[in-house]
Amino acid sequence: MTKAVQKITLSPSRDIPFNKLVLSQSNVRRVKAGVSIEQLAESIAQRTLLQSLNVRAVVDAEGNETGMFEVPAGGRRYRALELLVRQKRMAKAQAVPCVVREGGIAEDDSLAENNERVGLHPLDQFRAFQTLSGAGMSEEDIAARHFVTPAVVKQRLRLASVSPKLHDVYAEDGVTLEQLMAFSVTGDQARQEQVWENVSRSGYDEPYQIRRMLTENTVRASDRRVQFIGLDDYQQAGGGILRDLFEHDDGGWLQDVALLDRLVTERLKAEAEAIGSEGWKWISVAIDFPYGHTTRLRELEGQPVDLTSEERATIDALNTEQAKLEAEYQDADELPEEIDQRLGAIEAALLALENRPKTYDPAEITRAGVFVSIDSEGRLCVDRGYVRPEDEAPVAGLDVERDADTSPTEGQEAGASVQRTAISVAGATSEPEEDDEDPARPLPDRLIIELTAHRTLALRDALAENPAVAFQAVLHNFVLTAFYRFASSGSCLEIGLRTPTFPAQAPGLRESVSAKAVEARHEAGKARLPKRENDLWAALTALDGGAKASLFAHCASFAVNAVYEPANRYNQGRVSAHGVRTRLDQANVLARAAGLDMVQAGWRPTVDNYLGRVTKPRILDAVREAKGESSVQLIDHLKKADMAKEAERLLDGSGWLPEPLRLADSRPSSAEPVGEAGPLPEFLAGEEDLENGSDEHPQQLDAAE
Repeated sequence: MTKAVQKITLSPSRDIPFNKLVLSQSNVRRVKAGVSIEQLAESIAQRTLLQSLNVRAVVDAEGNETGMFEVPAGGRRYRALELLVRQKRMAKAQAVPCVVREGGIAEDDSLAENNERVGLHPLDQFRAFQTLSGAGMSEEDIAARHFVTPAVVKQRLRLASVSPKLHDVYAEDGVTLEQLMAFSVTGDQARQEQVWENVSRSGYDEPYQIRRMLTENTVRASDRRVQFIGLDDYQQAGGGILRDLFEHDDGGWLQDVALLDRLVTERLKAEAEAIGSEGWKWISVAIDFPYGHTTRLRELEGQPVDLTSEERATIDALNTEQAKLEAEYQDADELPEEIDQRLGAIEAALLALENRPKTYDPAEITRAGVFVSIDSEGRLCVDRGYVRPEDEAPVAGLDVERDADTSPTEGQEAGASVQRTAISVAGATSEPEEDDEDPARPLPDRLIIELTAHRTLALRDALAENPAVAFQAVLHNFVLTAFYRFASSGSCLEIGLRTPTFPAQAPGLRESVSAKAVEARHEAGKARLPKRENDLWAALTALDGGAKASLFAHCASFAVNAVYEPANRYNQGRVSAHGVRTRLDQANVLARAAGLDMVQAGWRPTVDNYLGRVTKPRILDAVREAKGESSVQLIDHLKKADMAKEAERLLDGSGWLPEPLRLADSRPSSAEPVGEAGPLPEFLAGEEDLENGSDEHPQQLDAAE
């Protein structure tokens, strides 16, 4: 026979005047820290009491009810009601809904009510805020009614806008709250789902990795282009911005890169047109110019504009204030923020006054030009006074027979008395994307050119730092020319002195450590030399041996050419496979002697300079070589773009280099004594070689005799 299920009986509820209620000593909540009575009182005032009090009748010594009721469960609600009575916002006799308990233990009821309370899942809270917003409540109203800041409401509404598919995963604890926050950086739910598919399979699901993937086709607000035009102009033109409401995003990410570049170009052209009124023949405009863009151009010697009396007074006042502040805080471990800011402002003001504008000869201006670009801080960069070889003034006497009625020169209209400035805007070109999966496919010629351009610049820097090697390198080149009739065409040191240009501009070359070191050394050397060529010999004679050696090494370094240059129909007359191979082999000898290390020179593999330019098998080979097979397995299933980005992260700090940047394993076989600059070339090892001669180099006999 089935046993009957015992039915439960719920405690009755009744309305009891507030002045008939008292707190019970059976309430288990004793610690009051962090318990807000005022906030709950405001909520009750807005919505009335949403949850009844749990009460028990108070009896006298004989067990008779006294008409009073104690509250063992609901003490915080009781105190909130009590506060409303004290504030005269509620009557003392206001009826309060209560559940009247009989039997059991009061402490057990109080403990159960607190322990069995379950807070909202965060997702339910996000959705509830979204519902309130959809019902017409403003963010400020929601914040006021639920005792949070408007910023918190914005964050929760942003989380509520994430893809419902990701909400479902979050509800099942498939993603963390921090990951959901990262997904909220964009409102594109389809993109959110796509990124989730990638990171859930790869394991690269850290919040920073999710943010990076969602913003990979954007530009940071800290980019120099954005600093140049300003966010307001970009937004007024209709450009969208992604913002991260949960982490510092440095101003966010600009979504419309094409619009940004157009605005920057238009602003640069407007600046160029204003500069053109100065009478320059040409102005070249670009966001950034490649390294060495002024090579072969003659720079005009402008005269700095004299300081006015007001500017001199300003400089004196700033120097006095700077000296006073530095003396006052010289013993401080850390400067106060306002003092640090003031010293920074003083330095900036002094620098602005020191960088004086220059005046130029009007006759020179008409044949010279200007480069207009943006510096690394997003400021307008105007570099005036460069003359192209074709614009140089003709030598007197060569054009005496030329017809006086010549056609107008470029940039000058017929019959015009004032030259019209020709403004050109430089554009960037990109290679077509290739995704050949053949692991044996060689590196693209352009990529090898760019990599060896980096190596050439670093080798120039290394050679300039080692005068002994520079002397021997030049001596080596001279001996090749003197004793080996055809050998000089294969030398990596192009003595002339001719500075070879780079046929392809490698990403980041102009901002590389080597480029900055070479430029700083060049400017320092230039400051020591006289302006007039006729004074140069005397100035060099006055230098000591060390200064001469350093200057010699610096000049010799400009002749280094270790760039791979494939033969094509444009250079067949001057480039041969043998010559390039010999030049690169000698570049390896020179690099070893100068102690070149491309890792120390600042090169590291990135998506832009290597990983995004090679096939997937090459990416995996690089990671395998540097980090092992376990790291390869983490990325081998990714698409090429994602694989390249993750490979960049894995290879960072590993010291891995692609083959064109490595030092060749082969070393000179000569067993002769090694000097400071390394082993002597074979043909300088002893006089016997020259005296004996050989059939291969008959000119050696002639030279020896």
